[in-house]
Amino acid sequence: MKQEVVILIAEDDEGHAGLIRKNLTRAGIVNEVLHFRDGQEILDFLFKRGQGIKRESGRAYILLLDIRMPKLDGVEVLERVKSDSELRKMPVIMVTTTDDPREVSRCHALGCSSYITKPIEYEGFVNAIRQLGLFLSVVQVPTVNGDG
Repeated sequence: MKQEVVILIAEDDEGHAGLIRKNLTRAGIVNEVLHFRDGQEILDFLFKRGQGIKRESGRAYILLLDIRMPKLDGVEVLERVKSDSELRKMPVIMVTTTDDPREVSRCHALGCSSYITKPIEYEGFVNAIRQLGLFLSVVQVPTVNGDG
């Protein structure tokens, strides 16, 4: 039996996070969703540090990572995740308002799985999230083990 993938959203804008959740639901995605408000929160979860909830070994995660966040930005988070021997297997999808080609290629060079630009135009954003839903329904996401 294929294990449910937990969707991690690292997004400081509550409106954008709500929109992502709503459109995942509309796309038929019923996976557990955890929301983190800044780069430090998501790293503490993934590396099992600090106060809040912690990543469970043996679960499959996919990270939707905003680039512009307080404390640590998404590119820094991506670098740390992809330099860890266990966490590097986790798919990371960058979600941002910029489509600066240099930033896009930097994120790909660091190992992101995909890059979704948050269009200001609502329909485009909805379609991007629906495509993500389709991606989640067909791809096999590796589980992340170890204490990393």
